[in-house]
Amino acid sequence: MIKNDIIILGIESSCDDTSAAILKNEAILSNEIAGQKVHEAYGGVVPELASRAHQQNILPVVDTAIKNAKINISDIDAIAFTRGPGLLGSLIVGTSFAKSLALGLNIPMMEVNHMHGHVLAHFIDDEGKDKPRFPFICLTVSGGHTQIVLVNDYLDMEVVGTTKDDAAGEAFDKSAKLLGLPYPGGPLIDKHAKLGNPKAFQFTAPNMPDFDYSFSGLKTNVLQFLQRNTKNDKDFVQNNIDDICASLQATIVEILFDKLIQATRHFNINEVAIAGGVSANSGIRKRLQQEGEKRGWKTHIPKFEYCTDNAAMIAITGRYHYLNQNFAQQDISPSARLKI
Repeated sequence: MIKNDIIILGIESSCDDTSAAILKNEAILSNEIAGQKVHEAYGGVVPELASRAHQQNILPVVDTAIKNAKINISDIDAIAFTRGPGLLGSLIVGTSFAKSLALGLNIPMMEVNHMHGHVLAHFIDDEGKDKPRFPFICLTVSGGHTQIVLVNDYLDMEVVGTTKDDAAGEAFDKSAKLLGLPYPGGPLIDKHAKLGNPKAFQFTAPNMPDFDYSFSGLKTNVLQFLQRNTKNDKDFVQNNIDDICASLQATIVEILFDKLIQATRHFNINEVAIAGGVSANSGIRKRLQQEGEKRGWKTHIPKFEYCTDNAAMIAITGRYHYLNQNFAQQDISPSARLKI
């Protein structure tokens, strides 16, 4: 028999953030995140260093989440954890911890797809904020994934469009590195873009079939653009950084929304959401609002704290698995390339 009030511990460790959250029904009582500064010196996440840091962080992060939620560990009814996709070493830490704690407390556990979690973050109770109605379309954009997802129900999703090579987040970060911006560069491009002219420079947009994406050609185009312009002017980037970032961001946003608009027309859906770490980008959020007003969409934009990797989204997804009694067994193992 399922209790009226269900308390779930969520654990997220797919990349370089160790996170734990406590969910009571659909409300978040705590959502703790420990980042990893060590990767900044390398210009990107180093998998071995990430997994080591998770081992150091996971116990204090879970302990802090329980204390800040003002509950006892014995109050937890189930544990939800990220099984994948992500860095295998990082996933192993979270999965192993969840299995051990569930075994020790004699409570069930639920495996969660990381990308599934990003979509369902919209269903966390948030001061009366409207939640999406089924079916809806979600543009999920992160450092490792770019997908258009048709969401028919909490546990019924179909990826109808995806990137065939690089993700939009990678295009942001790799371009930022070419511009000499520190890691993570995506937010810095956004910052400079707010000060620049989005029409100052033109970058190549790929021609992909159906609702699929490609960003590898854009990265090459940015590299060639910089090589060409810095050949005779070594200060070109420094003198034009705002305009370059604004033009690049405008191109990526245009690519994303061209396919999103096509998908909404094809499926005749006007309920549209964004999710994933790159959904924190101001250009993407602004464009969704503009398209919503123009096309009569009911739009849904997540809070910033639920855009990046966090355990709150894992806990809310775990709740729906719990209600359907989709429990994981102790022999489960993480999967780096898990699909929705």
